[in-house]
Amino acid sequence: MPVMTGIETTRHIAADPALAGVHVVILTNYGLDEYVFDALRAGAAGFLLKDTEPADLLQAVRIAAGGDALLSPSVTRRLITEFAARPPDRRTAPGFETLTRRECEVAALVAHGLTNEEIAAHMVISPFTAKTHVSRAMVNWAPATAPSWSSSPTSRGW
Repeated sequence: MPVMTGIETTRHIAADPALAGVHVVILTNYGLDEYVFDALRAGAAGFLLKDTEPADLLQAVRIAAGGDALLSPSVTRRLITEFAARPPDRRTAPGFETLTRRECEVAALVAHGLTNEEIAAHMVISPFTAKTHVSRAMVNWAPATAPSWSSSPTSRGW
């Protein structure tokens, strides 16, 4: 592509609220893991290699247009192999399993030192909503561990 790469184009499309209904399928010669990961992170709904049969390409477009995702079989096999080779996720503290998915996300951001405002920007929510999520996570996750989330919570904006 003469102006920007397909991944850059995908990133722009995915970031534009006016294009929220557009689903991108990347068609490329390059099935390298880094391209696949970059494309998926950019918002691609599909990633196909150019050796894909025309009927399969058409099916992939239909799948993406319907809001689902599709990868070339060889790409899928590599992703499954890599995923299966990783060690299982470990919980970092007792009681972590009592948190909702959103509370887990917030707890991870707090653990990385983000303030409510930074969490809000990262999660694309209001600072008040971020503060509510932080509070609920602290209440729901082993109350004895909550004070250790930050050495100085008030100085970080919580």
